[in-house]
Formats: sequence, C-alpha cells, structure tokens
Amino acid sequence: MATYAQASTQTEAHLSPISSVDSSLATTTPPDCIFGDLMKITTTGAAKETAAQDNYTISGVQASHKMAEVDLERMNQYKTIIMKVARAKKMDPAVIAGIISRETRAGSCGSGLVGGWGDKGNAFGLMQVDKRYHCPAGDWDSEEHMIQATDILITFIKTIQEKFPDWSKEDHLKGGIAAYNAGPGNVCSHEGMDSKTTGKDYANDVVARAQWFKRNGY
Repeated sequence: MATYAQASTQTEAHLSPISSVDSSLATTTPPDCIFGDLMKITTTGAAKETAAQDNYTISGVQASHKMAEVDLERMNQYKTIIMKVARAKKMDPAVIAGIISRETRAGSCGSGLVGGWGDKGNAFGLMQVDKRYHCPAGDWDSEEHMIQATDILITFIKTIQEKFPDWSKEDHLKGGIAAYNAGPGNVCSHEGMDSKTTGKDYANDVVARAQWFKRNGY
C-alpha cells in the first residue's frame, strides 16, 4: 500500500539522524504530542475486507486491536526508533506504530514486502513512502526512513488544519492520517474522511490500531 505524498522541500528537509535525543529516554518517557489526543478520536476500526486479510470473521475496532496485537512482537524491534522520532517530531508514537502496522504489519514478509519494497515496487519501508512522489530516504527500517514518513504525515496534518480550520485537533490528526494514504484532496468531509482511502477504512483502522498500541507501551 503506497503512501500518497507529493514531494516538497519542507518534507525532504529534515532527514538527518536525530542526534539530540537522549537514547536512554527513548522507551521510558512518553513523548509529548502537539497534534491532539489520540484517545479522544472516535473510530469504527477495520472494514470486513481488511480484517479478512487475516482470515478474521470479526471487523471494526475489535479486528484492528487483534491485528495490532499480532504485530506487537515485531513492532517492539523498532520501538526505540519510533519513540525517538516521535519525541523529536512531537508526534504520538502510537500513531507511528499504527501506520506501520497497517502498512507493513511491522515488517512482516506476509504483508508483501520484498527487500523493503511493497505495492508492486512503488512503496518503500515500514511506513511505505511512495517513490513516485519522493526519493525514499535511508534503509527500509531505519530512523531516517521513519523521519521522512513522519514528516510527510505532519505536512498532511497541517494541510488538513488549513483546509478545515473549524475541526478539532483530533479531527485534524485523523484527517492527516487519511491524507497520508489518499492525499489531502481526497479528504472532503468529517463524515466521509475514509471515503477515498484504501479499503475505505484507512484512518479508522490506523487510529484503532494506534489506540491499542497506546495502551500497550507506546
């Protein structure tokens, strides 16, 4: 699943390793997020089609939580990097984990990754940055990759803030997640936030997975 993202100098400008963060704090101190309270976001979770990829007969938030739980052991391999990038970017680490879970199942070969590439060779890394819009940075599971992808997300959150100034911070965050998949031009309303995302459930599924990760160490 490729990440929709048009290249911009702002997004590409922050790709150097984050050296100013004390690594001893990476998994002990929760980062502050300036983009809203993840746990206040309402979500319907995964659609039946998304849940069926794991042969689940359940759907919704329950299915999203189950998929996140399945991914936890793999996700924990990247936890130090996730927390470090989240702290530097003032993003909720659980949101980063939720995107990684949805995009690549935390690096699972079963997600279709081949040498770090997915979506028929168009999307790169744990967070699936689309080479058609960006020059992918770093190794597929690196800090540099995660910085680039998180900057893309933040750019889209800011675009949604400008597009819908009356929305809450939480809706801006959810809208930014939808835009990360489908592009900001395809986020047209609060009610139809997922109407043009992959599976018509991307933002709702990512949010539900992220909320599970938030309750489980992220």
